[in-house]
Amino acid sequence: MSAQLGGQPIIILREGTERTRGKEARRNNIMAAKAIADAVRTTLGPKGMDKMLVSATGDVIVTNDGVTILREMEIEHPAAKMLVEVAKTQDDEVGDGTTTVAVLTGELLDRAGELIELDVHPTIIASGYRLAADKAIELLEDITHEISENDEEALLNIAKTALTGKGAEGTKDMLSQIAVSAIRSIVDEEDGKKIVDIDYIKIEKKIGHSVDESELIKGIILNKNKAQSNMPERIVNAKIALITRPIEFSKMELEAELDVSSPDELSKFLDQEEQIVHDIVNRIAATGANVVLCQLGIEDIAQYFLSKANILAVERVEKKDIEKVARAVGANLITSLDDFEASDIGQAGLVELKGSGEDKMIYITECSNPKAVSILVRGGTEQVVESTARALEDALRVVGVMIEDGKMVAGAGSPEIELSLRLREFGSTLTGREQLAVMKFAEALEIIPRTLAENAGLDPIDKLVELRSSHEKGNKDAGLNVYEGIVEDMWKNGVVEPLRVKTQAINSATETAIMILRIDDVLAAAAGSGMDMGAGMGGMAGMGGMPGMGGMPPGMMM
Repeated sequence: MSAQLGGQPIIILREGTERTRGKEARRNNIMAAKAIADAVRTTLGPKGMDKMLVSATGDVIVTNDGVTILREMEIEHPAAKMLVEVAKTQDDEVGDGTTTVAVLTGELLDRAGELIELDVHPTIIASGYRLAADKAIELLEDITHEISENDEEALLNIAKTALTGKGAEGTKDMLSQIAVSAIRSIVDEEDGKKIVDIDYIKIEKKIGHSVDESELIKGIILNKNKAQSNMPERIVNAKIALITRPIEFSKMELEAELDVSSPDELSKFLDQEEQIVHDIVNRIAATGANVVLCQLGIEDIAQYFLSKANILAVERVEKKDIEKVARAVGANLITSLDDFEASDIGQAGLVELKGSGEDKMIYITECSNPKAVSILVRGGTEQVVESTARALEDALRVVGVMIEDGKMVAGAGSPEIELSLRLREFGSTLTGREQLAVMKFAEALEIIPRTLAENAGLDPIDKLVELRSSHEKGNKDAGLNVYEGIVEDMWKNGVVEPLRVKTQAINSATETAIMILRIDDVLAAAAGSGMDMGAGMGGMAGMGGMPGMGGMPPGMMM
C-alpha cells in the first residue's frame, strides 16, 4: 500500500499486505460468519445432528453442543472468530443457547447483506438493528412467566429442555433431577438476591457402567489415593482438617550453617527434626481431626506419624477442590501449622476410599448441609461420558439462572415467532430507512423455528405459516413440537427456557452483527511478515497469517 506525494510514492504498509475495502470487505466478512452459522445450524434442536471433530493427534469429539464445535474448529478468518467469541460469551453467561446465538448472528448479517446490496448504508442498518433489539427485549416481558425457586416441576422442565437433543435422551429425567438437586444445594443469598456459582459443583467423570448409574454425591469426590498404604480406608464421623501448607520440617535458611562434629550430634539433630514433625501431627490430632487433606506435599516421616495416629491423609489436593470441601464440610482452611484450632475442623458422616487399582477415589459423604456437591457421571465409553457431562453442565447452568432470575419463556421457537410478528408491527410505525433494518431483523428471528423444522425433516414454510397463524390468534406460547410435527402450547408441554437465554442471545447476536457490519477495511499481513501495526494502525499485529482475505473461502480454513 502506498500513497503519492509530489510524484514520490510513500510506503505505508509492509510489502505483501493485503487490503480489502468497502462492499467487498463486508461481503467477505458476512460470508465467513454465515459459513460458521451454517456449520452449526444442523445441530439445533432436539432433532439436530451431531458433528465429529478429529484433532491433528487423532482425538475424537462427537457433539452437537454449539460452543464445543466452534471451540474445536480451526478457524482463521477474523470475522468468523467473532462468532466463536459470541458463542463463548453465551456459554459463560447462561450456559445454553450457544448454537442459537451463532445461527442468529449469521442470519442477521445475511439479511443485512441484502440491504447493503440495495445501497442502504451500514450505519442505518446498525441503527435499525439496535432499535429492533431494544424493542425485542421489551416485548419479551409480555411473554415471560415468573416462577418460584420452589417450583420443582418448572425447574425440572428447564433442565429437561437443556438436556434434550444432547445425547442424554434416555436418562434426561434422572439427570434433570440430579441437576436441580445439585443447584439447590449450593444456592447462596446476598442482599436478598439468590446467587448460584456452579463452580461449587464438582463433576467427576468415570468410564464404566451406564449413564443411568450416574449419581449426585452430597459431598465431594476427590480423584486421589491415600498418602500411605497403612492409613485407614474408611473413617466414620470424620473430622476433616484442610491444610494449605506442606506438612514437613521447616528447612533452615540457606545462609545458616550446621556444624556437626560427631555422629551423636547428627543423630540428635535428626531426632529433633523428627520431633518437630511429630509435634505438628500431635497438634493436628489434638483437634480431633482424623482426616487430613493437604494442598501441598506430606513428607515421609509425617505420613508415618499420621498413619500411626490412625489418620487418613491425602496430599497434593488441588486448591479448587480444597475450597469445595471447605464449603461441603464447614471447615476453615488452615494456612499456618502453628496457629489453628478445633473450630477450623469440618465434619462429614463418612470418608472412604473406593475403587480398585488406579481408579481409587476419596468419597467425602453424608455432609449435614453441604454447600458444595459432586456429580459422578458414568458411561460406557469416553465419548458417552464427555457428551453427558457437557449436557449436564448446560442443565446446571440454566437451572442456576432460573433460580437467580425467576423468569422463563416457552421454547421450541415460540419466542422468536412472537417477536418477529410484533417487530413487524413496530417497524411499520417507523418512517426512516431504519424500518427496513427492523423488518430484516424480524425476518432473521424466524431462522430459529425454521431450522428446528428443517432439522426434524418437516416442511419449514408450512410450519412457519402455522406458527404465525397461531400467534396472530393470541397463542403467545405456541411452538413447534418436532416429535409430532404439530404446533402446540409449549408452556403446557413443559418446553421452557430461562428468559436470560433469549435476552443474552438477542443482545450478543445484535452487537456482533453490528460490529462486523461497521468494518469497511480489512488489512491483512502477508504470512510470516508479522506486520507491526500497533503504533499507527490500531494494533493489528495479531492478524498475521490470514491467507485469502481477498476472497473468503481460502481464508476460512475450517
